[in-house]
Amino acid sequence: MPDLAARLKLVSARIDQACTASGRAREGVRLLAVSKTVDVASLRAAQRLGVGDFGESYLQEALPKIAALGPRPVWHFIGPIQSNKTRDIAAHFDWVHGVDRLKIAERLSAQRPAELPPLSVCVQVNISREASKAGCAPEDAAELCLAIAALPQLRLRGLMAIPAPLDDAAGPALARKPYAALRELAQQVKSQLEQQRPHSVSDFDTISAGMSDDLEAAITEGSTLVRVGSALFGDRPYT
Repeated sequence: MPDLAARLKLVSARIDQACTASGRAREGVRLLAVSKTVDVASLRAAQRLGVGDFGESYLQEALPKIAALGPRPVWHFIGPIQSNKTRDIAAHFDWVHGVDRLKIAERLSAQRPAELPPLSVCVQVNISREASKAGCAPEDAAELCLAIAALPQLRLRGLMAIPAPLDDAAGPALARKPYAALRELAQQVKSQLEQQRPHSVSDFDTISAGMSDDLEAAITEGSTLVRVGSALFGDRPYT
């Protein structure tokens, strides 16, 4: 099995190739290493290789890692958000990618320590309209974004989505379809921000989409941040 350095090289090459094929600048796509269940030693190794962003889904697992590695990595919370966890998320993370309710956003803003910069947030959209998946409906995204943009301790950065998985027979055009829809939705939201909250437009610069299996499709359709776990750290058991 390839080691971490080799896997990172392969992932970076995939991002490079996707950017080149779609005519995008490489610096326009950020790699977020999904580090849930990964030990601190492996994260330190990833840091030494130049990885600067880590994504965690489980708060109790994440907090000891943040304490061990300190603030130098950029910490992203990418899991579902329960109301009783917002205080620690607001205090210890730099980004939150799964905001899909105003109540959660309001709690994050109210509980963000005043000495810290505003918390960067992405609104999660259920772009494939799956009954089992979190995220606001696409038609509700603009209203939620406008409300979040008004909260003092949050910085609205963009949209996040996890489309429904496709089987291996699906062609590239079908794989790209939900990401195209997310890009178009982000453009619509940005247009409304320009009209109603123009001070927030410059911050709205992120489409958090694409993972190990489909990052090329996401990048082709405008993703600016890909969340990669297994392709970097290998398959991991989850409980």
